[in-house]
Amino acid sequence: MSSTWAILHSPACTAIWEVRVHEAPLWRYWGPRLPDGVVPPAPLRHERPEPSFSLHHDVPLSLFPGVGMGWFGAPALAAHRAGLDWTHAATRCSIETLAQDTLRFELIDAVADLAIAITARLDPESDVLTLSTTLTNTGKAVLDVSWLASACLPLPPEAHSVLSYTGRHNSEFVGVEDTLSRSGWRRENRRGLTSHDSFPGALVQCADGTAYGAQLAWSGNHIQSIDWLDDGRRQWLLGEGLAPGELRLNPGDSITTPEVLATVSAQGMDGVSQAFHRAIRTRILWPGGAMSPRKVHLNTWEGFYFDHDLDALKELADAAADLGIERFVLDDGWFAGRDDDTSSLGDWWPDPVKYPQGLAPLAHHVTGLGMEFGLWVEPEMVNPDSGLYRAHPEWALHVDGRPLLTARNQLVLDMSLPQVRTYLFGAIALLLRELPIAYLKWDHNRDLTHAGNRASYRAQVLGTYELMAWLRAAFPAVEIESCAGGGGRIDAGIVAQSHRFWTSDCIDAVSRVSIQRGFLRFMPPELMGSHVGACPAHSTGRMQAMDFRSGVALPGHFGVELDVRQLDQADREELAEAIARYKRLRGQFHQGHVWQGEAGDHVLWQAHGGWHDLLLHVTRTAPTSWRHAPHLRLPMLDPAQTYRVEPEQGEAREIAGSWLIRSGLPLPPMKGEAVLIYRLTAV
Repeated sequence: MSSTWAILHSPACTAIWEVRVHEAPLWRYWGPRLPDGVVPPAPLRHERPEPSFSLHHDVPLSLFPGVGMGWFGAPALAAHRAGLDWTHAATRCSIETLAQDTLRFELIDAVADLAIAITARLDPESDVLTLSTTLTNTGKAVLDVSWLASACLPLPPEAHSVLSYTGRHNSEFVGVEDTLSRSGWRRENRRGLTSHDSFPGALVQCADGTAYGAQLAWSGNHIQSIDWLDDGRRQWLLGEGLAPGELRLNPGDSITTPEVLATVSAQGMDGVSQAFHRAIRTRILWPGGAMSPRKVHLNTWEGFYFDHDLDALKELADAAADLGIERFVLDDGWFAGRDDDTSSLGDWWPDPVKYPQGLAPLAHHVTGLGMEFGLWVEPEMVNPDSGLYRAHPEWALHVDGRPLLTARNQLVLDMSLPQVRTYLFGAIALLLRELPIAYLKWDHNRDLTHAGNRASYRAQVLGTYELMAWLRAAFPAVEIESCAGGGGRIDAGIVAQSHRFWTSDCIDAVSRVSIQRGFLRFMPPELMGSHVGACPAHSTGRMQAMDFRSGVALPGHFGVELDVRQLDQADREELAEAIARYKRLRGQFHQGHVWQGEAGDHVLWQAHGGWHDLLLHVTRTAPTSWRHAPHLRLPMLDPAQTYRVEPEQGEAREIAGSWLIRSGLPLPPMKGEAVLIYRLTAV
């Protein structure tokens, strides 16, 4: 039978599939942009003579690899009907063009009675290929599904290493680089939410400098794997992690996977990150339809913890407004009986002792100072010591006969239950109707263990998405911050319902440098919550000067998390200047491209903007061990241009772009913990 080609182009990328009517489309190419009209010279099997000790029918890598019918790599689907119908291979394929940049591949397995629809969109604005899979049970019995990939991606033989991110609470985005070999590579998360220790994405580097990246738009369990193939390529699978018995499709039922965002760049990892940033920006639903300048915000947590006093909080608001802060967020400790973390989650009304007149006096005091008022909530959780749990213990996730396992003294509400979502919507909506709340910090402070008598991890995620969307529709002017003990729920799925990520509960500035650099590999800076914390840092005990703490926080969504009333005059003035500095620069930090690099000797840099006009943010994290400071080579500049290089302090000078690329920008002496800002403008 003859082959045809399905092709998608974007300005920087190309994807090509070989399509035959009796099987799944074969991956022929995914990589940097090919010229229009370029197609494979022949069908793949014509170029692959049959090797010894092989099946007579060659089964190459496809868009949806099966199992049991000649594909010996990892399958895209693992499913059966009472032990039968476990072999899978498409028997028919058709293609529908949904738009110039979007194809839908319709696959039928007439033997196993399955229908598979794979949607592929290569966005011309972001260069990101978005893939998702819909599986329909067309048989007459229940289909048990234990694995369904969102996407199967090809990697070229030149792919030599994969960079993924692990970590823990207070130490997110710890980069791990693994060499790709003929052994398989796999990362799996089973914690029920996105997790601190296994970000749902990775970056793959090739010997020629090309880089590939993919991330799963999902806030729950996930799996990604990379396996070597017999033709030297590699297969990258990403998808939701399913618990035993979690996904059972009745006859006629369908399931659609979370999306995978994937991209490739000849400009390496920076090019991949820039494509991700463009794609993520299109997924955010901003109040009013567009992002407004990211407000400087103060969070009360590390300044007050649970010790709420109305007069003291009003004084804090006064001091914050004097510094130029634009949003005041009241963190944990405001609701009924909440004096520590042992009680009251679920009882979402103001504590009558701390707030005898409710939150209105504080909220109106804050807004009267010209700031927005924000509030911390943790809707998905409940303390056993709470009115909600005493009234509805059955609403907490549990397994009959098993002990309840607490973390931070709390249990998890079953978000799959409509009555739970209705209760939570009502409680939060009442606060939003009665108070001038413009911002919710939405937290999630524990991993899931058991998720119901019948596993329902995915239902937990979908229920949370539904509740957030319900509140967003009812209160479209309210922004939501995604927090999970810091960076435990950062992903491209929840970004559709939120406007900011709390990057880490660790506000130690040295620790934050690497955490924030890892975050920026996948997410744009305007979503990156970055605060000036106390000295010494509460999470590490280390002491850092105000200029370094504020400098590290500068490129993200800048905030303050300390009791500013306690600052001495010098630190207060320095913080006020840092806030004014952020306001001057945030427009450029939060648009355009981001590049990252290292100069050696503990010097790191990142640049924001475009090649013709950018902000260069230089960080030294430890004292020098070199006699002379390193030069910063800036490969993203235009070698044909001359640049005006303007430090915040000191004289501007003009330097050839080719010199800055090849030799670099000389740096002045810097203390062991310091930040410098330059502006580079093409002249």
